This record gives sequence, structure tokens and C-alpha cells, in this order.
Amino acid sequence: MQLRFKPIELALVDPWEIANAPLTRTQTVVVLCLRDRDGVVGWGEAAPSVRYSEDVPAVLEFLSRVDPQRLSFTDLEGSRRYLDSLGPAPSSARCALDVALWDGAARRAGRALYDFWGLGFQEGRHVSSFTLGMDRPEVMRTKARAAAGWPILKVKLGGPNDRAILAAVRAEAPQARIRVDANEGWRSKEQALRELEWLAADPGIEFVEQPMPAGLPMADWMWLKERSPLPIFADESCQTVADVPRCAESFHGVNVKLVKAGGLTGARSVLEAARRHGLRTMLGCMIETSVLISAGAHLAALCDFLDLDGNLLIRDDPFVGVTQEAGWLSFAHSPEQVGLRVRPRPGTTFAEWINGSPTLRVTA
Repeated sequence: MQLRFKPIELALVDPWEIANAPLTRTQTVVVLCLRDRDGVVGWGEAAPSVRYSEDVPAVLEFLSRVDPQRLSFTDLEGSRRYLDSLGPAPSSARCALDVALWDGAARRAGRALYDFWGLGFQEGRHVSSFTLGMDRPEVMRTKARAAAGWPILKVKLGGPNDRAILAAVRAEAPQARIRVDANEGWRSKEQALRELEWLAADPGIEFVEQPMPAGLPMADWMWLKERSPLPIFADESCQTVADVPRCAESFHGVNVKLVKAGGLTGARSVLEAARRHGLRTMLGCMIETSVLISAGAHLAALCDFLDLDGNLLIRDDPFVGVTQEAGWLSFAHSPEQVGLRVRPRPGTTFAEWINGSPTLRVTA
């Protein structure tokens, strides 16, 4: 098995800002490729987040310790045991390897991953929200105008201009369904309840993600869940399957992300556990390329809601995979029929990797 990985800087379409995080204009991810002796490839991606104490150097350090000869598209369980034996690792790095292994396994079987799992993917059924990052109200109005074709908008709040921001968005998108993400921005249960009661006056608000900091006492979350007029979803409070029982007591739903859960294996486990505990499920994303966005789409059948727009927030996506038309996800125009159904764009470094030397172990 050959392993290649490379950090790339993604330029954002618009500057990105959320509550409790600095403004950013770029996002660095690590793209990974596994290639077996038969030429079958598997693509993966790590999108580390400082919110979870991860960064690109830590991802690269872990990947550099991986012996690709211990990985196999025909023995995913053994591959995972080997990776576990390497000790602690950034969940985003584990995500990249897990996604690549599933991609390669499905490609070897000659099937799309959703069919390899028996989940299927129904065209015309799965719709994603489109995210508007925080900005000045006048800029938010411009963003909302540009997103007018989307039936569902995700609006980042949790700052001092929340009311002005929502008013600006509503001025341009009066009929859109809106999902609010406070990104831990409301600092107490009392403040969160006030904001939730204000938001509930808008009948188009569907739910609110992570209204308070994840580290607040469980009792505060249970207090808020009991009183909230809107459903509240865990994001930062739910990372792995171990968090699900606690979230069932303090939230109405969970936002699952591949990079938090350590890949497709972990994300599927969280989604299935959440359903067993009576929670609504949403699959979200970071700012990512079409590798991870397409990977997430293969889990769509397990989700009540989708927020898979990270590849639409960047200027030059180096991959082609799942597409969206006004939020509706489709593989109909994908150039690949198997695995994740993603392919590098012609002329990119990653396109050259497909036919790379099988003896090369690592490129960083």
C-alpha cells in the first residue's frame, strides 16, 4: 500500500467568522491518498479545528508514523486495530485514514459506498442548508440575497449583533427556513433562554445549535432543554458515540461531523446511537473539499437534516464529487461511479497521484 498526503490552503469565497473564533480567509486541510498494489485508490481528508485542540502539524506528525503496509482495503478491521495501536491521534487525522479505507474498499468491490453499506442514496430526497458566517448586518443582507435560491439557511449568531443580523437576513430571505448556530456564544442558561424565546417568535426558525459553551454543567443544559421553545442541537457537546447518552438528556438532537467522530466509521456509530436514544440527527461539516462532503453524503439516509456545504464556501475545490442545486444533493453528475464517487480535478497535484509510483511511501 502506498500513502501520500499533502496540506493545502483553501481560499474562502467570503471571510469566515463565528462566535468565539477569529476572522479567517483561508482554511488548511490535509488531503490523503491510499493506493494498493492493484492501483485501487482511496481518498481521505483531515480538516483539523483549533476548537478541538488540533492543527495541521499534529495531523502530519501522526500520518508520518503510519506504515501503509499495515493497511488494507480488504481488512478494514485489522487496519483500524493497527491505527489504534499507534496511540492518541487527532480525530481529523483518523478521519482522513478511515474515509480513505472505506473509499478503497468500496472501489475494490466495484460499488458506490452507500450501496456497499446497503444504505442507498435517493436522488431528489436529501437537501442541505447553506451557511452564512457572521458579518456586519449590511454584509449579511448581501450574503442572504446571494443565497436566495436556497430553501434552508444556516445563520451564525452568538454575538452582539444577533438581532440586526437576523433582521438583515430576513429582509432578503423572508420565506427561507432558518437554522441558527450560536457556536457556544450565549454564556449562561438565562441568556440562552432569552435568545431562544426571541428566536421562537419567527415561525421559520427550525432549531438552534449549541446555544451555550459545551463545558457548562449538565444541570444547566437540562434546565435549558426543559424550557426551550425551540429544539436545541449539540455540536461541540457531541463528538463521539460516548457523548450520545449525555446528549439525550440535555438536547433534542445532535450535529455529527466526520472530523469530530474520527471518520465515517465513528460518524455512523454516533448517528445510529443517537437514533436509538430518540435524538434527531444532522450531519454537518467543517470547511472542506468535496472529498469529505461527498463522504458525508453517503450517510444521508441516516440523517434527519444535512448541513454539507463546506465545499461551496471555498474558491478552488480540487475535487469533483457530489453536487448541489439549491441545496439538493445529487451524485447524478459525478464522474465516478464507485467508492466515494469523487475524483481529482484534471491538472491538480492529486490527479497526478493516481498514477504515481507504487513504491513511494509518503509525500508530505
